[in-house]
Amino acid sequence: MAVSICGTGSYIPSYTIDNNGIAALVDTSDGWIQERTGIRRRHIVDGETTVSMACEAGRQALTSAGVSAEEVDLIIVSTISSNMILPCAACEVQKELGAIHATCFDLSAACTGFLLAYNTAAAYLAGGIYSTALIIGSESLSNLTNWKDRGTCILFGDGAGAAVLKADDRRMYLPVTRADGAKGSALTLKSRHDWNVLDVKEKRDYDSDGYFMQMDGKAVFQFAIKRVPEAIRGVLEKNGVRQEEIAWFLLHQANRRIIESVAKRLGEPMEKFPVNIQEYGNTSSASIPILLDEMNKKGLLKSGQKMVLAGFGAGLIWGAALYEWI
Repeated sequence: MAVSICGTGSYIPSYTIDNNGIAALVDTSDGWIQERTGIRRRHIVDGETTVSMACEAGRQALTSAGVSAEEVDLIIVSTISSNMILPCAACEVQKELGAIHATCFDLSAACTGFLLAYNTAAAYLAGGIYSTALIIGSESLSNLTNWKDRGTCILFGDGAGAAVLKADDRRMYLPVTRADGAKGSALTLKSRHDWNVLDVKEKRDYDSDGYFMQMDGKAVFQFAIKRVPEAIRGVLEKNGVRQEEIAWFLLHQANRRIIESVAKRLGEPMEKFPVNIQEYGNTSSASIPILLDEMNKKGLLKSGQKMVLAGFGAGLIWGAALYEWI
């Protein structure tokens, strides 16, 4: 038993901040940002929320799939930036879409989140526990960004992407995923739930105390260019698929230089590595499904094409999955 991606959707906020706008906040420039990241602009929530974006992306995916909300029996929302803790974002999506028969839960794995949501849903579907799943990556990272920190504020954007999965009788490809918590300090974000009375009395500076995303950019870069090619080679070997059979490598959109380095290490042309980071920045768990939806809407995905989905980021967590488009 395998799974099919039957439909895709996405939602992108209309409000944007380009690199010149970032340069008005910190000491940087459009040229500096583009050279190091490939990013030109990022979309930022302006009235939207993580849940509202997830709902719209999910609604589009259901329409694309020709599936009614009542047919969905599993909803997974991958996010680190939900505006809702209780109830979870997935339950809010269920309510708004009317997916009254769905089991719902959130998944937190940062930039690898959508990949793990896909793997989780695929396992449930392959096991016959559920038959139709809606998986969504949705992030409002602008709410977690210190706009005075040049090392991170140039990178992140907001948005949501979704896919509908259904069980089918084709071959199932097994994923490869790994984690290294010992190196998690390379990318961190503290919870504000650990405030205490002493913090309040001393009026501590939470901005500098880690309550926004903090990153060791060099460490993350070195981790990504080493581990992502390993994961891709590993998933191909695990499933007995030759690298030349792969039409597309859909990587998490963290940094164009990372994607270029992975392509080089695999000996593959950049034409097989679609990139949209220039428009959206790093949208964490939303980046892969947004990219997938763009390619689907452009008609770039052809029946029988094999693709690799690869995520990597905070945790540190990384992995790859193999999929054949129907």
